[in-house]
Amino acid sequence: MPKGAAKVAVSVPAQLYRAVEALRKRTGQTRSAVVQEALRHWLRSRAEADLVREYEAGYRRRPEGRCEVAAARATAIGVFEDDGW
Repeated sequence: MPKGAAKVAVSVPAQLYRAVEALRKRTGQTRSAVVQEALRHWLRSRAEADLVREYEAGYRRRPEGRCEVAAARATAIGVFEDDGW
């Protein structure tokens, strides 16, 4: 076990276990690697959700004005024209 690693015991439904085992065997991953990837994904998705909540709160505090909306429209039109839209 790598230095600084901790062992964790978890229970999962049998159907989920079988599905994970089948996929991890086909991909050659260890159980530890699968669980680490899942935990990293979960942490990343929680961090992204927190950022969205912060953005939404900021927007509620200070919504876009006419100038910002006009600038966004002009930018979007320029992007679509450049891409052949």
